[in-house]
This record gives sequence, structure tokens and C-alpha cells, in this order.
Amino acid sequence: MGVVPTQRETEVLTGAAAAHTDSRARAHALLPGGELAPGTARGMVRAALAEWTGLALPGADRLTERLAQDAALLVSELVTNAVVHAGTDVELHCRLEPAGAVVVEVTDRHPARAPRDTAADAETPEPEYGRGLRLVAALAESWGVTYRRTAKTVWARLTPESEDRARPDDRPHRDDCGDHALGDALRLAGVLAPDARGADSDRDWLGRGALSFLAEASDLLAGQLDEDLVASLTGQLVVPRLADWCAVWLEDEVTGRGWADGGGPGVRPARVWHSSEHLVEELCQALEKEPPRPPGPASPGPLPYPWPRAALGPHGAALAYRLVAGGRPLGTLVIGRTGLMRFPDEVTGLVEDLSRRVALAIGAARQYARQATISAVLQRGLLPGAVAEIPGVRTALVYEPCDKGGPSGDFYDVFPAGHGRWCFAVGDVQGKGPEAAVVIGLARPWLRLLAREGYGVPDVLDRLNQLLLDDATEAADAAARAFAGPVAPGDGPQTRFLSLLYGELLPYEGGVRCTLASAGHPLPLVLGPGGEVRTAARPQTLLGVVEDETYTSETIELGPGDTLLCVTDGVTERRNGPDQFDDRDGLARALAGCTGLDADLVAERISRLVHEFGGQPPEDDLALLVLQAE
Repeated sequence: MGVVPTQRETEVLTGAAAAHTDSRARAHALLPGGELAPGTARGMVRAALAEWTGLALPGADRLTERLAQDAALLVSELVTNAVVHAGTDVELHCRLEPAGAVVVEVTDRHPARAPRDTAADAETPEPEYGRGLRLVAALAESWGVTYRRTAKTVWARLTPESEDRARPDDRPHRDDCGDHALGDALRLAGVLAPDARGADSDRDWLGRGALSFLAEASDLLAGQLDEDLVASLTGQLVVPRLADWCAVWLEDEVTGRGWADGGGPGVRPARVWHSSEHLVEELCQALEKEPPRPPGPASPGPLPYPWPRAALGPHGAALAYRLVAGGRPLGTLVIGRTGLMRFPDEVTGLVEDLSRRVALAIGAARQYARQATISAVLQRGLLPGAVAEIPGVRTALVYEPCDKGGPSGDFYDVFPAGHGRWCFAVGDVQGKGPEAAVVIGLARPWLRLLAREGYGVPDVLDRLNQLLLDDATEAADAAARAFAGPVAPGDGPQTRFLSLLYGELLPYEGGVRCTLASAGHPLPLVLGPGGEVRTAARPQTLLGVVEDETYTSETIELGPGDTLLCVTDGVTERRNGPDQFDDRDGLARALAGCTGLDADLVAERISRLVHEFGGQPPEDDLALLVLQAE
């Protein structure tokens, strides 16, 4: 890779091109130095490139999908390095030059920690460093490091012309998945995987570079949430330095099929990889006829595996490693090399270590998939299938759980209560996940039941408050123990409280009568046809906190064109540094700007303003309900 280029000031990077860059062709974000920073950075870069293309800015016509993927991958690596090695917040700048080049700059606050270069240290007995910078060098047309007194900036310039050279892995491979995440991860694995330098250097590399390889491979595998992607990355890491080919078989934990019973529905070849792509198909067919059947108790291996003569000729060595995590067999990793009678001990030991990491990654991916499935089922059951249509009222809803797998702590409901009455609710439970799901699962059906039994707004809140105090805490703690394990000694039940905005609508000719109450929830706002904004309730105590609390309600009249806005704290407390969206009546000012818009456009505008307020994706669930009298 050569010497790491350095410069004294960032301005030197851009020269005259930066001075003439359209201000719209710039994006900037300040990212907390945590595990979410790389993903946020990737999302920001992809969004910026998409926006520049949509605006048809100078140079945007040369932005290709491949360049966008390279930019996201490069930024992810730079931000990851900054977070891991500098340990500070990270500042990200990205801009589009008129010629179509994309320049990214990642700044941390630890200038003393300089990047290390693998090539420069190749002759020393120290472990290998700099694979991240090797990736940058492979992708970028030019790059460098700028040092200041209190900061360090690593910059890189990507051009459309650099796409042809931006292929860190030129080895042929088989990739039937078009997902961008898979493509990015596979290319990164190609950089992490050791190069094939010849037999003379194998023992030297295994002695000096194996630990670095295992550490970086662990980081790569641990970040994957799909077991098939883990299998694909494993093949990329193993071939060609450690073996000529490899295959990953995955087992069904439920049926336990795939070993002594001769395979069957419970075992499948998830990935077959060969250094010569034209041999992959034949190798797949041969391996499917001979699924792994290692004898003896489950162990990581290695164990001999029959050589696939029909596909690869008569001579070669193959080994099978059982993939076991938490005592559960998850599959098999099979490696092979042509022309050998047996693998060197150094290679078998290294692959055994790698197989343990692969097994842990597959186990984590399956656990995530199970939890995501449970969460998705819970989420579907906690929310209404559709928002009810209210006569004389236009309704619009925005609901965005922060964790797309859910279940979210926010919920909503709009339903008929009989006798010409319609009820609505927007709530937010303390916490997220299964504990929140239990509380919502109690609260929402009780709201409907009490409303349909004829209870008024204050009485509904009184009874729901007592229900939460009596039942929700015990049920939510049981759910927490089921998912997270036993409660630590001394940890008793915790109060599960709920903030709720609940109201009743009674449409009549010429308007809608609205009776509502807010229990610890952001207050609703009413927008009049002339642009005036007022609050429509008074603050009261959270539900599930104070026993025997008595709640009251207010009644307002919504005339034609009046708009009632109900939100959760994901809107009002959306952050941009130290500022919140609702500081200095920010939500009221945003609503005033919606004068004359119908319900759908009001919801869309408020949601967009909330997203634009922060420099990174929301960290809390977001829900808003708009009710507009016709």
C-alpha cells in the first residue's frame, strides 16, 4: 500500500474544486463514538448521494450504484477505525465535486494515534495492522491524513474512473445474492483474508499474521445478523490462502438432522466456494451427494472428510469442522486442498479457531432471527390493522418504531365506541421490547373495553391506572425474566408506567366535540384555519405511578378546518446536539406552518421536519396522529 500520505491542512485536499462546490452538494454529521456510528455514517452517505442525484447537481449524473456502494463501504471502515482506535466522537463530511468525484472526510479528536501501514511494517516481527487502510487505498483514487493540534482527519476521494480499480478481491466467486450488505461485507472479507503469497511465506504469515486475521475476522463476523451471510463471509475468508475450497453446511436445530442420519431436510449447503469458479457447480453437486457425517460426539474437529473425486480429481485432503455454539450443533465447515495428503497443523489449528468464531456468529444470527420473529408477531398484535374512518373527520397517522424489528414502546388506536362516539389513543410505555409489549397488550384492549362499556374519558384513565398498578408490573417483569434471564439478587419488581393521550370524539353537524385528557403525555395542539395554535389539555400524572389518582378531562369544539395534532415524545424530544425539537415551542411553530394543509400533508410535513431537525436517524420511536374536522 505504500507510505500513508499526510497533509498539514484539509484545505489542501480540495483546492479550487472545493471553493466552487455547490453548498447543496455537501453533507455533514457529528456522530457519537459508539457502535451505531458506522451504520449511521453509511446511511448518511447513501442518502446524500441519492439527494444529489435527485437535485441533478453538477457531477451527479456520474454517480453510479457501484460508486455509492464503495463510498458507503469506505466511510463505514473509516468511521469504525475512528471509533475503535481513537475512542472519540466522529465528525463526517461528504461532498460532491462538479467533475463527479465524491470526497469524504472523517475527523476524530485523537491526533496522536496515527494509522499504521501493513506494507511499511512487513519486515518487522510485529502483528499486522492497517487492513482498514488497505481497503481505503484499494477503493479510493487518492487518500491521506491531515493532522491538527486537537484533531486528525482521514480523507479519501472516489471518482467514477476509480471504480475499475476498486476491487479489493479479484478472485472469482459465486454470489447469488444481490443484497448491498452482502456485497459490501464480501468485499471487506476479501481485504481481510490473507493474500496467496506462495508456500514459502505460509509459515511466516501463520506465525505473525494469524492473530490479526482472527481478530479482524471476528469483528466482521460478529456484525452480521444473517446466517447465510456468515456462511458467505466464511468462504471468502478461507479461500485461497487456507484452502482451495470450502463449504458451509447449516443444520436445523429443531430437527437435529444432518449427521448420523445421513442428512435430510434438516441440513443444507449454505455456501460452496472455490478459488476456480468454473469448478463450483461440479463441487456443489458432488458435496450434495455426500453430506457430512462425522462420527463421535459433537466437537469443533477437525475430522477427515471424503475427497470429492468426481469434481476435483483423485488427490487431495479435506477436513470437516463441526460448528457448535452453546452446546448446540449448528452445521459444518468443510475445507479442502488439492495435491495434499494432509493439512499442515498450523492451518488446521487456525481454521479450528476460525470455525469457533463462525459458530458463534451463526448462533447469534439465529438468536436475532428468533427474537425478530417474536417481536414482529407481537408488534402486529399490539396495533390495529387499520385506522378507523370517523364521519366528518380526516385522519392521518405516522408511526415509525426506532427498532424496525420491534416491538415498539409507542402505540396508537382509533376505534368506534358505540352510540355515535369514536375514541382515539396515543401512548408511550416505559422501555421497549417484551416488557413494553406486555403493558401495551394490557392497556389497549382495556381501553376499548372500558370505552365500549360507556365509561367517560376520566373514568377510563382512573381504571387503567389501577390496572397498571395491579397487573402490568408483575406481567412485565415476568416477560423480562423470560427474555433476559433471572432477576439479580435484590432486584425487585419495577414500576411500568405509561404516558397516554386519550380522547373521545362526537361528530355533529358543523363540527366535532372532542373530550380528552393527557396523562404524562406531550400535550395535543389545535391548529385553527387562520394559523393560530393552542394547547387542548392540561398535564396530569403518568399512568401506573400513583395509586388512587383522579383524572379529569377537557372538552373542545373542532370546527371546520380545525386540526388536532397528537404526538409522542419521539417528536417533541428529537435531539440535535443539546437542542430538542420542541424547545421554544418548536412543535407549535411547525404546526402553524401547516395552515391550509389537509391531514395527510400535515402529518407528512411534521414528520419531515422532525427528521430534518437531527443530523442522524431518530433514536426513539415516533408516532403522530392528525385529526382534522371537515
